[in-house]
Amino acid sequence: LGGNCCADLEERIAELEATTVRKGNRKVSLTVSGWVAEQVIVWDDGVEKNAYQTGIGDTLDSNFKFVGSAKITPDVTAGYVLHVELTSAANLDVSNAADDKGQGLTINQSYWFLKSEKLGRLSVGLQSSAYDNLALLPDGSGTLIVANYIMYDVNGFNARKGGALTGVNWGQLATCQSFNGNDAAGLSADCDGVQTNVVRYDTPTFMGFSASASWGEDDVWGVAGRFAGEFSGFKLAAAVGYYDNSDDNAGADKETFERARGGKKSSAMQVGAYIQHVPTGLFAFGVYGRDYNDVTGGLNALGQQQVDGENYYLKAGLRQKFTPFGATVLFGDYGVNNDKMSNTLWRAGATSSELTQWGLGISQEIDAAAMSMFLVYRNYEGEVNVTGNAIGARPTGITAGKNSFDEHQLVKFGAIINF
Repeated sequence: LGGNCCADLEERIAELEATTVRKGNRKVSLTVSGWVAEQVIVWDDGVEKNAYQTGIGDTLDSNFKFVGSAKITPDVTAGYVLHVELTSAANLDVSNAADDKGQGLTINQSYWFLKSEKLGRLSVGLQSSAYDNLALLPDGSGTLIVANYIMYDVNGFNARKGGALTGVNWGQLATCQSFNGNDAAGLSADCDGVQTNVVRYDTPTFMGFSASASWGEDDVWGVAGRFAGEFSGFKLAAAVGYYDNSDDNAGADKETFERARGGKKSSAMQVGAYIQHVPTGLFAFGVYGRDYNDVTGGLNALGQQQVDGENYYLKAGLRQKFTPFGATVLFGDYGVNNDKMSNTLWRAGATSSELTQWGLGISQEIDAAAMSMFLVYRNYEGEVNVTGNAIGARPTGITAGKNSFDEHQLVKFGAIINF
């Protein structure tokens, strides 16, 4: 065959070895996965209209994940997760005046775990708590990411009142007081909605039921129960959980206005359920969440404790494979946040608030490319009622009495492609 028979092959092998992602050792596996997700938002606040290109949401933006595992015994596996998010423009942060915020890399998860099929899974590090995304996850319609109750796409926008910009952004009407003192994160029911440093335990699944518990920070803990199954042509899924935050290092806002009241004590619960008739593809999904603001924010100028907040969210539609590309999902959704005003509004004399959202959309799955494309319309309306008393600065444009905000509308188009 000649002395140079394999030179080209050996050169090609060397090239592949130099450019291929490889494991650090042969004992621990390595899997790389993730997705790229981008969208265009066209918005109208009643006075100004514009179009932005953004990511699809904090913790949901384009990302890559490294997952490794190794067998210790036939039943016990050790492993790790490293998860990094890449944000082109954070849609929680963009606003009427800023179209390009929050760019960069974020470490979403970094933890190790031990897993037993008989005993469950223990994980330690930066990760989702037992409560994180709890009520969202039962949504099996295929539209969980593109349509939910969190104020993605509108959180940072200042609301208008009679055409004039106010000092209130939409996220301040859907704020979780228990979320580390963040005054304007429109998380709605997902009050522990970002990854934190916790110890978490997940039970094995038994007849469709499972449970989780987590603890971390100083002190934040949560518990959750889940169920998923299929009966007589119906898919069913549900989740319920409770979350408590008494962290003494939870941010300046929470620190200043709760320590004076003798410590922090705020908590939340949420429940979500999904049902789908498999033959027809008709589905419905619902969420209820409530905040218990036992101490959060202290007392207002009237000597009143901040009221508890609650939210409702409903989604219904049809999931069917009309084309050979993949399933098509048609849906509509509706949500309400009651009395979930921020600490800034509470101290400014707000006694109640309301935010209403509704929308329509379509999502087309493309199985051959592990891809989904979506087109969604969203409408937001809100109001806040304020007394003449205040213990903090009143936001621009907010007066005593009923403050009704102009509706905010948007259309978004985008895609998610998995790898």
